[in-house]
Amino acid sequence: MERHTIEPRPGWQETVEEQGLIYPLTRYPDGSLRPYWDESAYYSFSLPEVEALEEVVEELHALCLAAAAHIVEKDRFAELGITDPRLVARVTEAWRRRAELPTLYGRFDLRYDGTGPAKMLEYNADTPTSLVEAASPQWFWMEERFPGADQWNSLHERLVDAWKRQAHLLPPGSPVHFVHSEGDELGEDLMTVAYLRETAQQAGLDTEALSVERIGWDRISGRFVDDRLRFIRACFKLYPWEWLTTDRFGPYVLDTLDNGGGTGTTCWIEPAWKMLLSNKALLAILWELNPGHPNLLPAYLDGPRELAAAGGPGYVAKPLLGREGAGVTLHEPGAEPVRREEPCCYQELAPLPDFDGNRVVLGAWTVGDESAGLGIRESAGLVTDEYARFIPHVIL
Repeated sequence: MERHTIEPRPGWQETVEEQGLIYPLTRYPDGSLRPYWDESAYYSFSLPEVEALEEVVEELHALCLAAAAHIVEKDRFAELGITDPRLVARVTEAWRRRAELPTLYGRFDLRYDGTGPAKMLEYNADTPTSLVEAASPQWFWMEERFPGADQWNSLHERLVDAWKRQAHLLPPGSPVHFVHSEGDELGEDLMTVAYLRETAQQAGLDTEALSVERIGWDRISGRFVDDRLRFIRACFKLYPWEWLTTDRFGPYVLDTLDNGGGTGTTCWIEPAWKMLLSNKALLAILWELNPGHPNLLPAYLDGPRELAAAGGPGYVAKPLLGREGAGVTLHEPGAEPVRREEPCCYQELAPLPDFDGNRVVLGAWTVGDESAGLGIRESAGLVTDEYARFIPHVIL
């Protein structure tokens, strides 16, 4: 793994916008606009390196599924902040019927610098973004700048295939609705959903686009409807389950949830059991079940324990739910331990690798149970936040 600088292509902004990346710039607090898609640099990997990382990702995914099974079997939902008995019952049912429910993708965030084992920082298996740039503009950038090279990127093909393989699990005779929130000001959620809708259409599925805010509730039939008053029987939502189940219409979601076997009226994608994989409490349960695993970091729910002790490595406190680094605090070795009021996961501090002053995190994608691609983000600080930059990569 190496970082290289390179001259950006003339007209790069227009190029990536035409390829679906309509948010190539980020506005900073001082009002300036700076590249989010940053092709003034790229990372290179060797093929054996990527093959080894692919194996790590698939092993981590398997460990996460085993941890989800443990949470359900041992009824540890409360440790994830899931205390509503109805929601617990629905997630449990979804897990036990998971073979009957369509599921699509997820993204591991990994700490890796080209030496030593990759370390899992977290897993977003419910509403991961940065998909468009990883799947499309990154691939076209490689073809233009490095013809004949390769890339850890089979995202598009695997997504289309996943829709095809799971088409029989979708309610027959109804389109799949693809929804995002109108609160998305950048257009990232909009384009992620639009891209996933395109992969479903290429798989031969009938689709419709809708915003979450325009989903209606038909009181007479007791069903969700779209803006043309058609029943919503299958819906891909880029909207977290913790919001979906606590919004005003959350009780109706649970009432009409199709968990396979014809038990409801709306099949949501991702399914409800994905809540178990996108909760930071998973990190502590993984460590409990697999202590000393080379690709995991020590993590706890009851406090930082030995991580904050004299001579300890320090720790990171992460809210159980959150995006873009929100609420994450770093505690350097030797600092006085702080127990936060809100439920948190306390994970060993593993500072992101520094490449020429840039802190880098690998976003390794899964589709189904298989490794599918890589997206790299850089930041100036130790927390990858909304000001991170996306950097393309190649296999040389």
